[in-house]
Order: sequence, then structure tokens, then C-alpha cells
Amino acid sequence: METTETVTTGTLEAIAEAFNRHDVDAIMAFFAEDAVFESPKGPEPWGRRYVGRVEVREGFAARFAGIPDVHYGDGSHWASGDRGVSEWTLTGTTTEGERLELRGCDLWTFRDGQIVKKDSYWKIVAE
Repeated sequence: METTETVTTGTLEAIAEAFNRHDVDAIMAFFAEDAVFESPKGPEPWGRRYVGRVEVREGFAARFAGIPDVHYGDGSHWASGDRGVSEWTLTGTTTEGERLELRGCDLWTFRDGQIVKKDSYWKIVAE
């Protein structure tokens, strides 16, 4: 896939900052119209898949509604060409009162500087 704009770690940091502000408009400004978001949880092996800007937006809004204080800390980012990786620690409390603290990552694919795929993974915390 040929790209006309190189993605940098600064791009990935700006995306993380928008997520930590829970600013869905700012987040969506990074996404292409045909973007795909594969969430870490869902009914399929890839989680729940959201396709297109409308569905992706709904997926992020659901995350903020379900974990109102969600925060992505301890971030570390890599970028190369049209691919990027972000590692982070997610913290927050679900609306059911469950406290979360877990490591996770996003695998990013870009086209012309916009996100076309966000593939998210979380560690499963179990005793």
C-alpha cells in the first residue's frame, strides 16, 4: 500500500491524548471514512468489528459510556510507514463498578495519514 504521508509517534501520541480527553470529534478526525475498529471484546475471535466512521464513532462512544473514567496511561508508541503500535495501561471503572487496570495495545494501519484500521488488544486479568 503506497502512502503519501508518513505516520509518526507524534501522530500516535495526539490520538492517545484525544482518547484521554474523551473527545470523540478529535478522535474521529484521525479516521478515514472507510475505517475499521476491532475492539478487544466481542462475539467473534477479532472482538466486535465496527466498519465505517459512523459505527467506529458509536464504538468509541460506547467505550466512554461503559467506562466513564477510562484513561490510557504509560503510553509507548512506534511508527513505520503506514503502520503504528501503541502500548498503554488502561485504567477506569465500569458502570457496574468493576475497577480495571490492564495492559493493552493498538495495532494501527494508516492510508494517506488517516487511520483505516484500529485493532485493539487487552490483557485478560484473572486469578
